[in-house]
Amino acid sequence: MATRNSTTRVNFTRGRVATFACPSDKKRAYLWDAGQPGLGLLATPPKGETKGAVSYIFQRSMGGRSLRLAIGDRATWTLEEARDEAKRMGVLVDSGIDPRQERAGRVAQAEATRLEGIRSTVTLGDAWTVYVADRESGWSDAHRHDHQQVMTKPGQPYKRQRKTEPESSKRVDPPRKTRAGALYPLRAERLEALTPERLTDWLKAETKKRPSVTARAFRLLRTFLNWAAERPEYRGLVDPAALLTKEVRRRVPRQKLKDDCLQKEQLPLWFSGVRKLKNPVVSAYLQGLLITGARAGELAHLRWEDVDFQWRSLTLRDKVEGERTIPLTPYLATLLHPLPRRTLETGKSNPWVFSSPTSTHGRMGEANHIHTRTVAAAGLPPLTLHGLRRSFGTLSEWVECPVGVVAQIQGHKPSAIAEKHYRRRPLDLLRQWHDKIEGWVLTEAGIQQPEAGTAALRVVR
Repeated sequence: MATRNSTTRVNFTRGRVATFACPSDKKRAYLWDAGQPGLGLLATPPKGETKGAVSYIFQRSMGGRSLRLAIGDRATWTLEEARDEAKRMGVLVDSGIDPRQERAGRVAQAEATRLEGIRSTVTLGDAWTVYVADRESGWSDAHRHDHQQVMTKPGQPYKRQRKTEPESSKRVDPPRKTRAGALYPLRAERLEALTPERLTDWLKAETKKRPSVTARAFRLLRTFLNWAAERPEYRGLVDPAALLTKEVRRRVPRQKLKDDCLQKEQLPLWFSGVRKLKNPVVSAYLQGLLITGARAGELAHLRWEDVDFQWRSLTLRDKVEGERTIPLTPYLATLLHPLPRRTLETGKSNPWVFSSPTSTHGRMGEANHIHTRTVAAAGLPPLTLHGLRRSFGTLSEWVECPVGVVAQIQGHKPSAIAEKHYRRRPLDLLRQWHDKIEGWVLTEAGIQQPEAGTAALRVVR
């Protein structure tokens, strides 16, 4: 390290500082100030098209070891500022404080202040985007859709518009726009400024419009807040325990257990209404929900490759086990076989059993609205698509079908040790009971169930 001596120490002036440069035959040159101890100039020669650099430095001995720090570039620091900084560093050294550590502390403090400034402006929407990206790989499609839906931006065109009337009718429905998602009103709230009072006001406003959706959105929000509280970048900005107070939780709508279910004497009216539907795809789908007890999404995503007419089986995408195989009952087989095999716009075969020629993804749209209208037209009490699943489980008791058989067909988790570890019923055993359930339901509805070996089933096979 270069030393300070009388031949390289001069009284710094603005002129001397401005003209100091490194000779071309040296790798570096030093000039020390005689007026301020420890202050010096370090110059390096030019390299190619790059001009040589000249900067202020500070050098002192501390604890028996030489200490050198850069102060700053000559073009940035004035001589007076450099002398003040060298004097400040000299005071630190005399006090036993290493200027390098002091500088590192100041840099760290400045960075912490900068990050805290950024943290204080983080909104719930910003953190929600990070949350979804971090967690969605482990979510199902339905759960991912729920998180997208609660943050839906209002006023956007629907991806699927209503079909317009024929041109001859001279009527065109206006394009539908999206409503704000249940959590969208909280999107711009700063995490740091979120309060129980704000959550209470949000719950009051949303509950008036859509209580069930609000309850679901609150559960998603609660999970998100717990996640944010554990993330290093958001830690300290939210405290779930302080936010989700008793008053907030009291405002969450209480969801009533649904009990909609077809009664035995209602089967003729329901089947009559559904079988009269002009769309055979929707008609088969709705009857399939009652006959299989499957979840609405499971049956809607049924592919032709999952239907085995020869061995009478259906393979459904199960949200619990991944997939499950259930019997294809005789009547349901005669409903599925005539359904159209369509072609997508790309020229590829449409893989969906319940397909649509107008849908962009080739799959039938939601059937809950048409089912609601059909049920009302038949003079029956309100019945949801999930109510058809509930009806299957209830009506199966009329044939004294074992509960475990019904649970396995419907894809319910085993509810007892024996069912969980010691019952693995083969398809033919399930088929024996499933055919019996279907036969009883059709008999009550006044419909003849096809039998094995009949002309109808031979056509299917």
